[in-house]
Amino acid sequence: MKILAINGSHRKGKNTALMLRTVLEEAAALGAATELLELTDFNIKPCRACNKCLRQPRCAIEDDDMAAIGEKMLAADGIVLGSPVYWANVTGLMKDFMDRTRWMHMTQNMLAGKVGAAVTHAGLRNGGQELALAIMEHFLRAQGLLVVDDRAPDGPIYTAGAMGTMFGDLSGGTVTWKKSVAEDELALHSCRQLARNMVALIRRLRASHHRLG
Repeated sequence: MKILAINGSHRKGKNTALMLRTVLEEAAALGAATELLELTDFNIKPCRACNKCLRQPRCAIEDDDMAAIGEKMLAADGIVLGSPVYWANVTGLMKDFMDRTRWMHMTQNMLAGKVGAAVTHAGLRNGGQELALAIMEHFLRAQGLLVVDDRAPDGPIYTAGAMGTMFGDLSGGTVTWKKSVAEDELALHSCRQLARNMVALIRRLRASHHRLG
């Protein structure tokens, strides 16, 4: 079992990466092989809307790193996306990545049947996390992935997904801020539950395919 995390933050190794690593660490503890891709490490050109992928399952842009990223996505059983919130949306880096996977969808849903999840982080308590998370989850569903959330079986619902914030508290009119998402136990709890849900669903799908095969 392989779970791939893709970080769309422009700040490599920071809060969004920490959330993704928390997902991967829990998945690894459950027996999954894991890998984290930092999109800042890759050359990703914007989609140029040439529409050649409407007729063939490959991108016409061949002089950047998207083909290699696509191969890693195809080899994974689960894909988890992460992005900080930029104006209630994902980063431009994550959006370029999403746009450039069009060749994996237009002639056939090449990622269909895999398991997906998403995490997001913002400075404010209500900083657009829900919208950014919904954008990533919609992308995954459009690509044919089965998207899990952070709800535990028969457990309480804490949030609608793995979302973090730097906001700490308000006392005497003064706002205090967390130093990092490492201090946001709810966000990390959600990340760990995402991992458990991803692994459980991948195992169920494999067992079902084995029975049908």
